[in-house]
Amino acid sequence: MDAAKLTLLLLFSALYLVLLPTQATDVKYCDKKGNYAVKVNGVEISPNPVVSGKPATFNISASTGQAISSGKVLIEVSYFGVHVHTEKHDLSEEISCPIAVGNFVLTHSQTLPGFTPPGSYTLKMTLEDGNNQLLTCISFNFKISFGSSVSAS
Repeated sequence: MDAAKLTLLLLFSALYLVLLPTQATDVKYCDKKGNYAVKVNGVEISPNPVVSGKPATFNISASTGQAISSGKVLIEVSYFGVHVHTEKHDLSEEISCPIAVGNFVLTHSQTLPGFTPPGSYTLKMTLEDGNNQLLTCISFNFKISFGSSVSAS
């Protein structure tokens, strides 16, 4: 019976370690009463926390009831409530267009500078169609930690 308990404990421990890095990120809509054409289902950040000087990927799972042929993605980042960064991308840089009706994943990847201070950040993402009509607006928090100071030379 002890071997069965040990096996069960090891199984749950391994499952916990596998699921831990993919914790769900809480997403908030900019306008809680807004009826957005694009509904965001969740955000996965890898790695989480983001490491300064290393590549980071934000996968935003969403769905739409209308085809989207073109548009813009506006990303605004705040550090402890202070606006620190803005970037604008053509939608086709983040996902293949046109986007068909149904589920899709918008992926944004970038490497943050090695001097990016660690701490809590808020990312606000606005998505507009080709006619500048708001499709969705979300925000979520994420953390940045310092990268390793050991260089691979």
